[in-house]
Amino acid sequence: MPDEPDDLTSTHPSGHLRPAPDPAVDLSPEPGVPGPPLSAVFPTSMSLPSDVVSYGPNIPTEAAFRLLGHVEGKRVLELGCGAGQAAIALARQGAHVIAVDPSHRRLDQARNACEREEVRVELHQSDLAELAFVRADTIDVAVSVFALASVADLDRVFRQVHRVLRTGCPLVFSLPHPALRVAEGGSYFDRSPSPWDTGDAAGQEQPRTIGEVFTSLTRANFRVDALLEPEPVDRPRSPLWKPAMERAPATLLIRGRKEGI
Repeated sequence: MPDEPDDLTSTHPSGHLRPAPDPAVDLSPEPGVPGPPLSAVFPTSMSLPSDVVSYGPNIPTEAAFRLLGHVEGKRVLELGCGAGQAAIALARQGAHVIAVDPSHRRLDQARNACEREEVRVELHQSDLAELAFVRADTIDVAVSVFALASVADLDRVFRQVHRVLRTGCPLVFSLPHPALRVAEGGSYFDRSPSPWDTGDAAGQEQPRTIGEVFTSLTRANFRVDALLEPEPVDRPRSPLWKPAMERAPATLLIRGRKEGI
């Protein structure tokens, strides 16, 4: 049996992870950043720590959530590596990281970052559902930060991840929370894709309800054992901060475990 992650999800709600207030930090509101949706720019455009996985803007990191467990000596598949922050963090913790991204430019960014940080990461240019280069039942952990938001056929990705994961092992991923659309004046049920182009990558954010994501996971034979809707940390506010984040979660964080064979 794979190791059980030592996580905090059974002992506290994510809202209890807020740090103590820091009176030295200015809390004056910052305007939202216009342009592409959060899934297009996070984490690529952010200056993030390279020793821990960050799942979304203005929320706690893997150091608090502990959804991945101990990764030392494990084979970790990252779907959508962006500029390489998460891959570098996982490699620093002793994981053998296989990172996949459809964008050549973002892979170049990740490759340069890995060289700069002196870590080894196996990088592949590929659609996130094209994982034929990974053998079945050889991955211990799969992780994705916001990248699945631009996938049109989520069922197909989940089936491929299920194939490569060992039984009982986790897929941990984050998505833009659909409630944020409501807080910004939109409809929870509006599934109109949002096109984006950041210069180094392009795509369409595919809005989904929580129920649709949950159904896709169970259809692919994953058992969901963690579903978090983190409240924002009090300080500091990142450049991606939006006033609506005070009223609704910006990030949906899910862990599913492979069942069956």
